[in-house]
Amino acid sequence: MIRLFNVYYPTRTIVLLLCEALIVSGSFLLATALVLGPDTYLVLSYEYGALKILFLTAVTLLCSYYFDLYEPQRISERWEIYFRLLLVLGFLSFLLSAITYLFPAADIAHYVLLLGLAFLTAALVVWRSAYEWFLGRGAFRERVYVLGAGERAQTIVEMLRSRKDAGMSVIGWNDLPSDRSESREDFADILESFRGPKPKIDRVIVALQDRRGALPVRELLKLRFDGVIIEEAGTLLERLSGKLQLDGLRPSSFIYSEGFRIKPSQQIARRIASTIAAAIGLLLFLPLFPVIMLLVKISSPGPIFFRQTRVGLGGRSFQVVKFRTMRQDAEIAGAKWATKNDPRVTRLGMLMRKTRLDEVPQLWNVLSGDMGFVGPRPERPEFVPWLVEQIPYFELRHMIRPGLTGWAQVRYGYGATLEETRQKLEYDLYYIKHMSLSLDLLIMFETVKTILRRRGAQ
Repeated sequence: MIRLFNVYYPTRTIVLLLCEALIVSGSFLLATALVLGPDTYLVLSYEYGALKILFLTAVTLLCSYYFDLYEPQRISERWEIYFRLLLVLGFLSFLLSAITYLFPAADIAHYVLLLGLAFLTAALVVWRSAYEWFLGRGAFRERVYVLGAGERAQTIVEMLRSRKDAGMSVIGWNDLPSDRSESREDFADILESFRGPKPKIDRVIVALQDRRGALPVRELLKLRFDGVIIEEAGTLLERLSGKLQLDGLRPSSFIYSEGFRIKPSQQIARRIASTIAAAIGLLLFLPLFPVIMLLVKISSPGPIFFRQTRVGLGGRSFQVVKFRTMRQDAEIAGAKWATKNDPRVTRLGMLMRKTRLDEVPQLWNVLSGDMGFVGPRPERPEFVPWLVEQIPYFELRHMIRPGLTGWAQVRYGYGATLEETRQKLEYDLYYIKHMSLSLDLLIMFETVKTILRRRGAQ
């Protein structure tokens, strides 16, 4: 896997993206050469033709990204890939038609865009079919043995079988017998059978829940010296899922980890980026404020803005400001989490929650320093003591400023139950471990997609 912006991406996904960039640019270059002939060089060099093709490539890849074509785990059926691909090409055709109609100078030459789109459609359909075929070939996949037992090993097996983009094929795994000494011998025999001039496996994933007396160290060392990769299950799960699994997480995971380093220089850079992003956001949304305020006022009785106490940096409380989306008597019976299709939410409030417009006033909290633009979402003080008691390491969320958006928001969504909050914490811990300005910028970028796709709102 390849690490970009402190996030791990399957090598196959990076190859897919780069190849499609070449296909898009190549399709429009070919169309330009066929239409213009000997004048191609002049158009590309002196009439900004190369820049226009570069822009077309970037727009096409961006559309593919927003339609989840680089996130196969979000696509359940193979036919859905081609359906989304055609949606991208249809949207691209409409967009290019609008641009060339409004700005004729943006066109490369007559019929170039039309011919390029025709080439692109055929090339992408053929390429995606070839790519799917390559993914299914055993020769292009790592052979993996999962050394483990129970639920943890089964989680690894199921994830690898569902994530074809990971490029790993599970060739075997075993449950743990009741006798630990017997299990160690069994595991040792299995590992020994993989040895040879050319080992029968490429990687061993150690997924034992309790390694005392069960880990065949000598056999693992032999395989390691034979060139087989030995990897701990938690490390693999972290890379593939983008979160830290709480199951099996120990204090040593924090003590000896390379992450979880909060540097003053890093925090200053993140603070500057948050302030700039919040100021730009307020300027962009400023014309909408009077309209939203009027709609909130006439939609239901009550104040326009809603203030609520949240827990921030170091466990200190502060007041968040949002546009009111619920009835005035929403919490007359006490504090509780919002749920899907919550009857307390007004019709206008439901729309604002889906589009995240109700969150815009929190940009003032970012400017004031109570929040960052990116970070774990601040929790209510009514729930924090209970969550700290129920979920291990929950208090680590308060190491940094809470955020308007965060890694958990773009990768998971809203948490309205204890289990969902636990899942969100796993993403928050990953963010805290790998926190950086580049990761913040990536989250800001993905937040736009989350809003446009209307994911994770309640």
